[in-house]
Amino acid sequence: MKSNSKEIDMLHGPLLKKILVFALPLALSSMMQQLFNSIDVAVVGHFASREALAAVGSNGPVINLLINLFIGVSMGATVVISNHIGQRDDNSTKKAISTAAFVAVASGIFLMFLGFMAARPILELIDTPEDVLDLAELYLKIYFCGMPFLMVFNFAAAILRSIGDTKRPLYILIAAGVVNALLNLLLVVVFHMSVAGVAIATCIANAISATLIVRILISEAEPYKLDVKGIRVEWKELKRMLQIGVPAGIQGMIFSFSNVLMQSAINGYGSAAIAGSAAALNYECYCYFIVAAFSGAAISFVGQNYGAGNMLRVKRIYWICMALSFALCCISNLLIAWQHNLCLSAFSTDGEVLDYGSRRMMVVLTTQWIACSYEISGAALRGMGRSMLPTLITIVGTCLLRIFWIFVVARHWHGFQTLMGIYPVSWMITGCMMLTALYLTFRKMETQEAA
Repeated sequence: MKSNSKEIDMLHGPLLKKILVFALPLALSSMMQQLFNSIDVAVVGHFASREALAAVGSNGPVINLLINLFIGVSMGATVVISNHIGQRDDNSTKKAISTAAFVAVASGIFLMFLGFMAARPILELIDTPEDVLDLAELYLKIYFCGMPFLMVFNFAAAILRSIGDTKRPLYILIAAGVVNALLNLLLVVVFHMSVAGVAIATCIANAISATLIVRILISEAEPYKLDVKGIRVEWKELKRMLQIGVPAGIQGMIFSFSNVLMQSAINGYGSAAIAGSAAALNYECYCYFIVAAFSGAAISFVGQNYGAGNMLRVKRIYWICMALSFALCCISNLLIAWQHNLCLSAFSTDGEVLDYGSRRMMVVLTTQWIACSYEISGAALRGMGRSMLPTLITIVGTCLLRIFWIFVVARHWHGFQTLMGIYPVSWMITGCMMLTALYLTFRKMETQEAA
């Protein structure tokens, strides 16, 4: 550790413990953010109607479609700041932090207006059932009112991740999660506000988390201190963030677009399928956050060591992150699938809803560990500044393949199980391509070093 106990020295010493210390709080932080949505789904599932459950649970792909570009830019900010830290360039680190703060506020305001205007057209475009449409629109419009707070938190957390601090964002999300749960119960159970109540609770929780994390950055030591009055765009830093972050964001948007099409296909099976799929999706998200946490570790650790020119350490980081994500994700997948009835009952007691949720779990959740192959490999490539290559691979291997599956395979062999089969198929194909790309990249670097 460096002099600041909250900062991890990624450039020296043993890696395993440091990666775990970094990744586990990051995974828990993502789970806490997902818990906001899970609590929303669970509360309306038990205290409102099946249609309300479907309205809240089916909005995830739509929300991700609109925000993923800027989430990608926050990833670019992590890489840029990590590279500067590896190069021990304090002046550039300060400029990058200031630029990231500006982008956070601007993107949040933009998304608030975009989400409010685009909510109903997108829901109609994906054939949201009439008995769900109005409730889904209401939830989305209220949810996007809190988007500036969500973006500020995500960018601020990205800044802290660059120096290895994943614990304090976790503590903040735990506090916000408690507030969210209590407000859900108050607004839905006591005041009978249904989807409006859970959306308002989420907005308030996001506002609390944003306020707390900004206060942390304001009190940080240099060069990580955020000067609120001095926030401005440094165009050189912004260009680098966009070069890395925009491809990742575009990948996320296209990925979300394929998921929106998946949601549209699921919508065709009715509100029970929507609700059941939404319930199962919550557990897929929790397991995926384990993979995403080690991807985040790979980006930050690789980013600093690549900036320092230590390629041997870069490879060790990659293999440790791959092994840990694979093992922990696989164990989580199988445990939840084993207890699928118990897990799904937390969201609904409707027999038809539980049946659809179980069917999705048996296909998707039991094979989700395959996604480690391309997530960790893509993260290592991005940490080395190669963001376009994993973007193109994911677009072809996952997004385009899923679109083909929806419009060709699932229509020829109609059925809910057939529709779900695209997940393991796309993960395997994308994983093979990403592993090959990373291998060739490492070989090219070895050749350049030898020369």
